Amino acid sequence: MPKATPVTRNDVAEYAGVSTAVVSYVVNEGPRPVSPETRERVLEAIRVLGYRPNATARALRLGTTRTFGLITPDGGNPLFAELAKAIDKAASARGHVVLQTSADGDPETEQAKIAELLVRRVSGLLLVAPTDDLDLGEVDVPVVAINRVLPAASSVRPQYREGARLGVEHLIGHGHHTVGLVIGRSRDGRPAERELGWRDALRRAGLEDGPIARTTFSRPGGHEAGLELLAATNRPSAIFASSDLQAVGVLRAIHEAGLTVPDDIAVLAFDGTAETEYSWPPLSVVRQPLEQMAREAVSRLIDGQDAIEALTYPTELILRRSCGC
Repeated sequence: MPKATPVTRNDVAEYAGVSTAVVSYVVNEGPRPVSPETRERVLEAIRVLGYRPNATARALRLGTTRTFGLITPDGGNPLFAELAKAIDKAASARGHVVLQTSADGDPETEQAKIAELLVRRVSGLLLVAPTDDLDLGEVDVPVVAINRVLPAASSVRPQYREGARLGVEHLIGHGHHTVGLVIGRSRDGRPAERELGWRDALRRAGLEDGPIARTTFSRPGGHEAGLELLAATNRPSAIFASSDLQAVGVLRAIHEAGLTVPDDIAVLAFDGTAETEYSWPPLSVVRQPLEQMAREAVSRLIDGQDAIEALTYPTELILRRSCGC
């Protein structure tokens, strides 16, 4: 069977009754304006004929591929999945596409993935947590860091410390005097902002630190941390988990111990992904402003930036059954 002849720009122009130059203006969004009526005729011709512009040639003409590279620590984590979806939506609204890959939380893997994306001529990079140790010396495209701070790039992230403080203060407001903390392990020995927020709330209430369990940002990590806190001599009556996945693991540990949430132990988590709505009981959370951060990150890549800035955004406290509300 003979191969079908590819649809050309000439075919589109003939179908729409316009010149090939007008077709080019519509496809490339310039450099000259096209009336709405003519633009719609051209787009209709493109749809009917199935015309596919040469993306490589278009990128060379425009000087950009309109493609962003997104590197997350773990593509299977609901937080990063929701963030990636928000970034894709924001980029699509501005005529860009997103290539997503995962670095598995490893700095060397992340560095290698950056090099791979640059070879593919991405127009910008979006680099999500967890590490701050990264060499951007050879990167020649705009970079925005998300949920992290990099010396050579602007960043967008939630107000971790303030959000954690508000969450723990809510637990204290339920009458809990011993609030345990489940949090990730520090790479540099310094306490994370969520740990500082936990301490801020306890200090303001005149309370001593509850027990701390340091673990991975995962369900199994949360389960192990939950068992550790339940075995502590000063067993907490409430637990603040620094991620949703950790909190889900904590819920399992409490259930296995024959205890109930929130009657025996209250639980509140940081992140606020959709997963927390369907745990049992539904988890009270400090929700990250993912959509707002995604829009800002994409905007800074497209519109440019005059200076490196570290932008932070307020979180939202969402109350459900796990805290006793």
